[in-house]
Amino acid sequence: MAACAIRRGFLTTIIKYNKKHTHRILSIIEGSRGLVSKRPRFPCLACDLPNIQQRRFMSSRNRPEGKVLETVGVFEALKQHGKYETGQLFLHSVFGYRGIVLFPWHARLYDRDVTPPVSDSKPDPPGSHGSKEVKGETHTYYQVLIDTRDCPHISQRSQTEAVTFLANHDDSRALYAIPGLDYVSHEDILPYNSTEQVPIQHELFERFLIFNPAKNPPFSARDTLKAWQEKNHPWLELSDVHRESTENIRVTVIPFYMGMREAQNSHVYWWRYCIRLENMGNEVVQLRERHWRIFSLSGTLETVRGRGVVGREPVLSKEQPAFQYSSHVSLQAPSGHMWGTFRIERTDGSHFDVRIPPFSLESNKDDKAPPAGYTF
Repeated sequence: MAACAIRRGFLTTIIKYNKKHTHRILSIIEGSRGLVSKRPRFPCLACDLPNIQQRRFMSSRNRPEGKVLETVGVFEALKQHGKYETGQLFLHSVFGYRGIVLFPWHARLYDRDVTPPVSDSKPDPPGSHGSKEVKGETHTYYQVLIDTRDCPHISQRSQTEAVTFLANHDDSRALYAIPGLDYVSHEDILPYNSTEQVPIQHELFERFLIFNPAKNPPFSARDTLKAWQEKNHPWLELSDVHRESTENIRVTVIPFYMGMREAQNSHVYWWRYCIRLENMGNEVVQLRERHWRIFSLSGTLETVRGRGVVGREPVLSKEQPAFQYSSHVSLQAPSGHMWGTFRIERTDGSHFDVRIPPFSLESNKDDKAPPAGYTF
């Protein structure tokens, strides 16, 4: 009898993978009740597709109240070498959602938990907290679509509208997002297969992918996906990943360049950065405060302090060990650095600071206009 992998709670716990057996995948579909925000439809010229739902950056909260088991597919062997292809179905090993691979990115991973040789270390940016930046190792990440059925159940642990774009009009602070788009590390992919022709529910699934039973995986990229990737490459590209752990709390940062805007006779450069906090230990902790230092090539150094992150103070436990969010920063210079700390509270009320690894903010050399199609 096949052993089962089950996602529980907020889709975060997965039964250990056993290579010697075939596994059916059971997902928990949780009934929810709460605020539902309506998404206006408007043409999306960025992907040259009509009627793609997009909306301004906003959030809603849902409370799971019921659970129903549903078979979604059969596990496949993990790839220890090489990369997963376009059309690969997977479960996210940390957040548990169903997804499908669109295309891979090759990033440089700077892991400060790995002690570098002296010759490979680089000096820190001005004013940083003193650890050394190691030599980057190539690592594979994937651009993926998230199944919209799972989005409400992971919204408290990971933003499902984190991939944002600058609007292409004079309002330099207007941001737009494609819901259900994410970046996933190779080790977070738990591959599976399904006999369904449309196994993932997402409004871009059938516009980007076509069923091809003669292929493995049986989904191929349409010309629309290839054109969308090529056209939006500068705003989607993942190049550097930074990672560092403090007292079993690992912080991973991925910066993305968003483009340049002219404002009051000066240039303003925008970046978004995705941060994942993960509790690698057994102790329950809660994020309470953030402390950022932002250095600009123009010579300015800014300090930012505040409660929580994106309006939340997430609890990190063994059952729900990770929290992922995105935010934005702008500089009046084409490059800079960011670093800082998160203040973490233990259950006994004591605190400790978790280091945020320094990371560069670099603008693209061939600075192009942000993607078209994000105005009404």
